[in-house]
Amino acid sequence: MNSIQPVSPTNAEIDEESRRVRRLRIVVNLSLSIIAQGNLPYEEAQEIAASAPRLAETLFPGKGEVYDLLYRPKFRRLINEVYRLQ
Repeated sequence: MNSIQPVSPTNAEIDEESRRVRRLRIVVNLSLSIIAQGNLPYEEAQEIAASAPRLAETLFPGKGEVYDLLYRPKFRRLINEVYRLQ
């Protein structure tokens, strides 16, 4: 009987993923803070919000749905609040 053992990530792989997660979190939080100040034209706020998922896709290819669940609602809610949409 063949038993397939799951491959555990190495410490280096875990550290690298932690760095990518931290980088994305910092960029998202900074972007949200800049938008929350309300000093940007609406179009620039939209550009900043659009750049975050591009970074997420670069850092975590194929995981766009995770970004959509975690961060897209935060950007949408903040932009609606700051620019009084809806």
